[in-house]
Amino acid sequence: MARTILVSTQQHGAYPTIRDALDAAPDGTVISISPGEYTESLDLRNRRVTLQSAGGGDVTLNAASPIESAVHMLGGQVELHGLILRSTDRATVEVRAGHLVLDGCELHAGYAPGLNATDGAVADVTGCRFTGGQYGMVFEDADGTVNKCEIRGIADDAIIVRLGAKPTIRNSTIEGCGFRGIYIYQSGKPTIELCEISQTGDAGISVAHQSAPTLSACWVHDTQGVGIMFGRGCGGLVDECRIENTASPGLFLDEGAHPEVRERDPHSDRPKAGASAVNRSTQQDPEQMERLLRELDGMVGLAGVKSEVRSLIDEIQVNEWRRDAGLAVGAVSHHLIFTGAPGTGKTTVARVYGQLLKALGVLPDGRFKEVARRDLVGQYIGHTAEKATTVFEEALGGVLFIDEAYTLSRSSGGGADFGQEAIDTLVKLMEDHRDEVAVIVAGYTNEMLDFLNANAGLASRFAKTLEFENYSPEELVLIVNRIAGNDDYLLGEGLDDALLEWFGTIERDQNFGNAREARRLLESMRKAQSGRLRGLGQRPTRDDLRTLTLDDLLVATAR
Repeated sequence: MARTILVSTQQHGAYPTIRDALDAAPDGTVISISPGEYTESLDLRNRRVTLQSAGGGDVTLNAASPIESAVHMLGGQVELHGLILRSTDRATVEVRAGHLVLDGCELHAGYAPGLNATDGAVADVTGCRFTGGQYGMVFEDADGTVNKCEIRGIADDAIIVRLGAKPTIRNSTIEGCGFRGIYIYQSGKPTIELCEISQTGDAGISVAHQSAPTLSACWVHDTQGVGIMFGRGCGGLVDECRIENTASPGLFLDEGAHPEVRERDPHSDRPKAGASAVNRSTQQDPEQMERLLRELDGMVGLAGVKSEVRSLIDEIQVNEWRRDAGLAVGAVSHHLIFTGAPGTGKTTVARVYGQLLKALGVLPDGRFKEVARRDLVGQYIGHTAEKATTVFEEALGGVLFIDEAYTLSRSSGGGADFGQEAIDTLVKLMEDHRDEVAVIVAGYTNEMLDFLNANAGLASRFAKTLEFENYSPEELVLIVNRIAGNDDYLLGEGLDDALLEWFGTIERDQNFGNAREARRLLESMRKAQSGRLRGLGQRPTRDDLRTLTLDDLLVATAR
């Protein structure tokens, strides 16, 4: 695990300067910087470190002199997270022949670029803001990605790509620069996707000197020059770009220019472009998503349920990719129906599903609220709608799990019954807040059919029904072993076979408890063990205390 060290001018025991921390830090260290202003120029040569804000306020790094960069990197691998970086006459961040990650930073330059990437460097820039400066970013014989960034108030060209550089620039906004939005020359080959470019003093995008960019689904508008210009000898692709309110012609091809041009269908939806179109309040967490899927796979049985959940997650992920690519995404419901006998893992799967939606960035948190009829149904006219609405609003951003939901469609037999009112209220709320919550209703298979018939629009609110089948005897034995192991118990010799025989004799009607049955049996075996050990007449050994025997099972099943 990477070591983390702290920089602070106020806290005892911390390094007072970033430079001091760098001098002491071995490769792989994370340097966490407390809020404040630091006037330092960092010269990083073949270093592998991460510099990040410690949170709680702004961390501003000012170049030590007008002729120095705030960060100068040569080789190595450096990550900068959540910092404000400033310079005057030199590039704010300069990277040569190394790999730089800039995430959530602000870069302010005076008479130089915010970022200058050269000499085979790779710069991956996400969610950053560039303001002021002669240029926003310069890629020269360099590679990398620019995603969800904003470049505003630049004196000259916002982005320059030259000397064969081929970065990918997507989902970014360029606004208010003195000359061109993006200037590509000297055989530059960038890919520019879903970017918004406006209010430029000249062309939105200018291509020269044998360059061949790929321009896809960009929106160029309100420029003093033409929208997109290709010079002699330049090629590449212009794919479904939107050009509005620019000098004429919107797309200018000089004699000898030969890009492929694919016109946008005027009847199709306009793709969303720019940083504001894709920035979301929640972010995806791929590592958490994979951990949750492994947890789901680790559950006993439920092969069909696991497959269905994975299919749902795959569809949601692809829709998010389509949305980021500016493609149309149909309305998708995250509401589900879980049917089957009790004790088959419905609540556990619902919790994992909610956490998966959070990890995918679909819902802002994994809050899980489990309710039953008594939490939704009131005792007098008007009370039910109020209770159901309150419960629903408390679950927004996460999962509302309604166990034994079919009881809402059953009359209590005591006069006025407001279960139907609760159902009608939920149907309306599910439609009004379809993107803000996942509602999961659970219960016995046959009874859930009656529940869905209680309101004409109810069934259509749910994306899919997942059937939870009874566990097999073999799976129940595995469940007993897992529960026992978690509680520091071992199953003695012959006990697995005896358990398998016992579970094979139990009738599996709709009242069969499945995992609950396994847990109840184990509890009975523990009680039997306690009586057996108390009767030994001496203190039992550690192995005695841990081991459940065949005799314990016989006593438990005889009760």
